[in-house]
Amino acid sequence: MTPQTTGTAPERYHLTLTTDGRPAMHGWWDRETTARRKFRDWVGEYGSARGARITLVDEETGETLTTWPDEP
Repeated sequence: MTPQTTGTAPERYHLTLTTDGRPAMHGWWDRETTARRKFRDWVGEYGSARGARITLVDEETGETLTTWPDEP
């Protein structure tokens, strides 16, 4: 079976969890919808950790797509 291409770069969407400014977890996905779902999951699972910050970046464009908590 041949894998299907999605038209996006593999591991294009990078999700990062930091706590108190230190990296705690990373994840990469090739589909934005998957990455955004994971972002929501991570906010639910890790958002209450002391000093938690979760960021989703499009590595191809360098754009920050969303963060939690929101920027002031």
